[in-house]
Amino acid sequence: MRTILIGPPGAGKGTQAKIVCDQWHIPQISTGDMLRAHKAQGTTLGLEAAKFMSAGALVPDEVVIGMVEERLKQDDAKPGFLFDGFPRTVAQAEALDGLLGKLGQKLDAVVLIEVADDLLVERVCFRRTDKVTGRIYHLKYSAPPPGVELVQRDDDKEDTVRARLVAYHGQTAPLIPYYEQRGLLRRVDGVGEMAKVTERVLKALGN
Repeated sequence: MRTILIGPPGAGKGTQAKIVCDQWHIPQISTGDMLRAHKAQGTTLGLEAAKFMSAGALVPDEVVIGMVEERLKQDDAKPGFLFDGFPRTVAQAEALDGLLGKLGQKLDAVVLIEVADDLLVERVCFRRTDKVTGRIYHLKYSAPPPGVELVQRDDDKEDTVRARLVAYHGQTAPLIPYYEQRGLLRRVDGVGEMAKVTERVLKALGN
């Protein structure tokens, strides 16, 4: 299984990605993890990426694709892989298509987890973290017991969430028609209990 999960921030991609990877025994590939690993190891690609990261700039696509190529050549990725958070743009998707062609591989499916923006804002902005234990609660769906000292992460504040949604719609949402035209897109309703969403994701992938 070679697949990509896409969807807006807060749609539950990370949770579903782990389940899919456990089901098919394939690695979950995150470009963020790759960037950090290359930087820590001091590889040529890592040093190149570090120049941009330290300046607060985006790492160029050619550097990211170089890391992706190295990752896909590792033994654990030979049975398949799942990309979480990549590609983020149509340009990256086109570069990935070229890389997969070079490696003699192709994508099996791209799963889009759909959740309306207003619901995403509610999901994320109502999250609170127990300052002592680190446990995450939701003020509407899983309220904390009395007396718990709660904090809200900066990433969970409404202004931040809405800014991330604007970035998603501007940069990543164009992947939807891109993969739809190639017959790869599978739409999944991301609203409801986690187990129900998982059922839909697995069904979309052919179980």
